[in-house]
Amino acid sequence: MKSFGTSKLVAALAGVALMTGLAVAQTPTFFRIGTGGTAGTYYPVGGLIANAISGNGGKGVPGLVATAIASNGSVANVNAIQSGAAESGFSQSDVASWAYTGTGLYEGKPKVEDLRIIATLYPETIHLVASKSAGIKSVKDLKGKRVALDEPGSGTLVDARIVLAAYGLTEKDIKPEYLKPGPAGDRLRDGALDAFFFVGGYPTGAISELASSSGIELVPIAGPEVEKLLGAYKFFAKDKVPADAYKGVGATDTISVNAQWLTSAKQPDELIYNIVKTLWNADSRAALDAGHAKGKMITLQNATNGLGIPLHPGAEKFYKEAGVLK
Repeated sequence: MKSFGTSKLVAALAGVALMTGLAVAQTPTFFRIGTGGTAGTYYPVGGLIANAISGNGGKGVPGLVATAIASNGSVANVNAIQSGAAESGFSQSDVASWAYTGTGLYEGKPKVEDLRIIATLYPETIHLVASKSAGIKSVKDLKGKRVALDEPGSGTLVDARIVLAAYGLTEKDIKPEYLKPGPAGDRLRDGALDAFFFVGGYPTGAISELASSSGIELVPIAGPEVEKLLGAYKFFAKDKVPADAYKGVGATDTISVNAQWLTSAKQPDELIYNIVKTLWNADSRAALDAGHAKGKMITLQNATNGLGIPLHPGAEKFYKEAGVLK
């Protein structure tokens, strides 16, 4: 039997080790991003980010396979992060704060203490969209009207209830329906609905299409009622939808919350650090700018604004290195 020389054995073992290491390095890490309905803003923005951070030809995080998943929105995404059904997700800052502190929508429920922020993305504007024929000029005019408030589990439903309450209305004062903006827009176009709420970055696809095809009114959320609302809920801010953000619609005063990208404290620091570092590189910047109207508002300078809950340690490390966080 021919002996196998020591040097050859070492070389063979080294080759096995190299191959094994290579296999480990190439084992994909899956990272799901819970977004929202396909007609809203979360879903396309989530797709842009997922593509930017995935390890595509060395531009993203090596070995990372990120996927944007359609969902019922903020509350559903927080629940998915908590249960492990998603590694991350988008949420309104109000919902994130309530979940972390066990207040508001989460009153009486266990606090989601592992919730952490990857980045603040952009302001989310509260849209109150009405049919031109409905005669709705203010929130008070919704009384007795057919109004869609979004689906249960969405942040939009929570904020719609807050806005209604600010003007002295409840769901009993309207004819509520619980639909996403896409189906709500279809019903409004068909005359089966008078108005619907949507919280998201402007312009959003479903409303843009509706404005172009049928025409819409944007109802202002303004006045002394809003001043009181802003005093009670610190996560809201004054906002304005600019003229012609939607075809034929003038500038409209309203309010907004922040869109935030959340994850769990259980996610590895190094992974989140690499994701955040990739999110703010030149390739990602170009993709965000070109990919969606809201992409230009997603900036490193705004990434730590209005946090409300803690940053993930991996994200915090990067932001300190980048000089946007002390």
